[in-house]
Amino acid sequence: MIRYISALLVLLWMATGWASTESYDYPFDNNFIATVVGTPSEYRAELPAKIPVKNRRITIFKDRKVPEVLWHDRQLRYSYALQKNPAPLVFIIAGTGGSHDGGKNTNMARAFYQVGFHIVSLSSPTHMNFIVAASNSSVPGHAIGDAADLYRVMERIWDQLKTKIEVTDFFLTGYSLGGFNTAFVALLDEKRQTFNFTRALMINPPLQLYSSVSLLDRMLENIPGGVDNFHRFYDRLVEEIGRVYKRSDSVSFDEEFLYQAFAAINPDNEELAALIGTSFRISSANMAFTSDLMTNFGFIKPPNIYLKKNSSMAVYNRVAHRLGFTDFFHIYFFPYYKKQDPGLTRELLIERMSLTQIEDYLRTAKKIEVMHNQDDLILEPGEIDFFPRVFGVRAKIYPKGGHCGNMDHRDNVAHMVNVFKPSGH
Repeated sequence: MIRYISALLVLLWMATGWASTESYDYPFDNNFIATVVGTPSEYRAELPAKIPVKNRRITIFKDRKVPEVLWHDRQLRYSYALQKNPAPLVFIIAGTGGSHDGGKNTNMARAFYQVGFHIVSLSSPTHMNFIVAASNSSVPGHAIGDAADLYRVMERIWDQLKTKIEVTDFFLTGYSLGGFNTAFVALLDEKRQTFNFTRALMINPPLQLYSSVSLLDRMLENIPGGVDNFHRFYDRLVEEIGRVYKRSDSVSFDEEFLYQAFAAINPDNEELAALIGTSFRISSANMAFTSDLMTNFGFIKPPNIYLKKNSSMAVYNRVAHRLGFTDFFHIYFFPYYKKQDPGLTRELLIERMSLTQIEDYLRTAKKIEVMHNQDDLILEPGEIDFFPRVFGVRAKIYPKGGHCGNMDHRDNVAHMVNVFKPSGH
């Protein structure tokens, strides 16, 4: 099963405010294909193959008690790439379940380093390592709490780096959930003023977290016969991709190979939706199980069970993968926060986990910009209209690209860089 999950993740993720449809040559009009396949090589920005990235670990909570089974996540993992001369520094926040060194973070780091920025890459607050090592509550998904956790991490990392480099300005960006986090971290910085971010860029953020996770959960309904038949459905797809791989000249599972594979297999939208939903389900399962282990809440593992380093996870993994984001919200997330605030309702908590709660700030914070896609499939119908309405000329809306599928496109990369470069304004 680990082999299947790894293959699936590689498959999915290797894969004026309004941009002109005529001048934008991203190749996929289908937002499911765009989300899965990404950007073919001939449309991607030219980036350096390597930059001098350093992978590091840092202790955030010295006295934190960590379950034995999670011993390997006691310290937070992050990465950076530093210029030799004084330069601005960009913090990059990964999307849902994403690691600091995932593909999208890595490509963004290359793009910004190439034009002269220091880079610090951070995992998502929903990533297992972050939950264990850096989340104050160990229950991720709370907009304010996650922002405070990220800000604490940024401050600790900066304390270690400031003796090594000279920073002229601080910038902030993130994609998907990391784009959502970016808004709340920027708001917190207005009060704390450790960094006084010169500019922040939100890339493909959800508008309301509950709406987006509900959409992603419902995508699994597209598996023929339902979730119970996922393994059969997945095995068939992997078998078909394996046949393409044997016939391919490619030696790696990159975007070019994925393009060939999808051309040969020609999956329909329902199958693509099932794959996308499954990728996010894997992220939600990892998040929920790790959080439950940290708090001993009893969401997946009974509170009276003690797991050791070599304990079998099979039965718990099966349970975790049957539970979606919305299950996490209703059975675990809401009760956890209601215990702290007895007057809290589900409706109020859902409302608070939304960019609409800080709409006034986003409307007036000229340093915050957004880059999004008209056909982003994690947005409910009409939600995309929030961004040009609130951000005005600070919103760049591309006509297609699905959810983050066009992030590596040369136009998108140029826009990311220009938002932070003085020449861009």
